Amino acid sequence: MSWKRYNTMRSETVWHQKPALLQETIKKFCLVVVFGVALGYFEAAVVVYLRAIFYPGGFTFPLSNFGQTDLWNQLLLTEVGREAASIVLIFTAARLFGQTTRQHFAFFMVIFAVWDIFYYIWLRVLISWPESIMDWDILFLIPTVWASPVLAPVIVSVILLLFAAIILYRDVRDNVPRVLFFDWLGFVIAGLIVVLSFCLAGRGITESNFKSHFSWLVFTLGVILASAVFFKCLLKSPNPKLKTGAD
Repeated sequence: MSWKRYNTMRSETVWHQKPALLQETIKKFCLVVVFGVALGYFEAAVVVYLRAIFYPGGFTFPLSNFGQTDLWNQLLLTEVGREAASIVLIFTAARLFGQTTRQHFAFFMVIFAVWDIFYYIWLRVLISWPESIMDWDILFLIPTVWASPVLAPVIVSVILLLFAAIILYRDVRDNVPRVLFFDWLGFVIAGLIVVLSFCLAGRGITESNFKSHFSWLVFTLGVILASAVFFKCLLKSPNPKLKTGAD
């Protein structure tokens, strides 16, 4: 058998395997989404308890007594540990569902995004909050307080979900985005800009002018930079080739 004939037969065989690969990816994607939805409920349930303890009269900004009670100081380390444990859970699940580094990364983004979005959906179901997508929330406590309108983290999560879906689909086609050193650097800078916008807002949550501490301009700059780098990577991706079980 000639080498050309062998390659043709091999390509035809793999082409018929592609629907199975796509179905398997979709199945994993759906399971990951279910995991994220469940994790979002756990997160929301904890917050319901915390707000009942610390804000029985309602969770409204500015948070004049945030971090100023003895009980808060006692529970702060516990809450920080719980947040860190949540990230470990997401990382572990992504490792279990994915088979390659890019799949691990994509599934991490899926779980994180679904977790964050459904955290707010479950809060709405459980305690009718947020009343508006522009209501403010405490987002994270590591390494300092993050805060912003609910809309901002939801935007980030939707973008992460879109990026992850594209990566997983392109992975099936063996045409994943090529990410070089300066691309990674761009992603890191973009992420730090977004985090900076949250951390700066977190510094003003006890003040009457708390809204002025969140810069939509800085946040949008980070989002646009991340999106630009991602689509730049998509445009310079190599031509798709057929994927084999040995690849």
